[in-house]
Amino acid sequence: MKYEKNLSKTEQSASTEPIRSFSGLAGREPNLQPSSPSAEERKRILKARARELAQEREDDKTIDESLEVVEFVLAYEKYGIESSYVREIHPLRELTPVPCTPPFVLGIVNVRGQIISVIDIKRFFDLPERGLTDLNKVIILRNNEMEFGILADVILGVLRVPLRNLQPTLPTLTGIREEYLKGITPGRLAILDAAKLLSDKKLIVHEEVET
Repeated sequence: MKYEKNLSKTEQSASTEPIRSFSGLAGREPNLQPSSPSAEERKRILKARARELAQEREDDKTIDESLEVVEFVLAYEKYGIESSYVREIHPLRELTPVPCTPPFVLGIVNVRGQIISVIDIKRFFDLPERGLTDLNKVIILRNNEMEFGILADVILGVLRVPLRNLQPTLPTLTGIREEYLKGITPGRLAILDAAKLLSDKKLIVHEEVET
């Protein structure tokens, strides 16, 4: 009987100790709630975001302060013309001379039923010229009042020129009068002022000419 009592106490001890052990863990649940950032952390996040926004504005400003141009070659010299004034580029075909026009007016071409005069800017600026070939192209320029084409030997493509890279024009360097140039890049690309060319009355070819 004494043995049974001792055994009973042992069983009771074995059965109650685990309960006490697990009950000690009860109520201590893991903290799954995200902690709120401290005031210092919020300040750091706001500063980082402000820097990102400032960089985005700077990138947009950089894009705005550049000029997209069509780059072409004429008589071994490289030129650029603002793409916003370029309607299209057309092969030089079936050029018809027009009498009683200045030498820099090469003639007219028919582009899908529209008559376009073609200007040789080399002749217009009294620069050495190169003969015509079947590979010549016509860059058709236009604004709200004027439309004509300028001659090109080769079209190199479209590129964006940062305005900060444009250097003051030097007539002795290019032979082109300063009022028709926006500037020259370090790579000696002469950027023509399309607005000035389109507004120059000397480049207007009248439909009626004296005979």
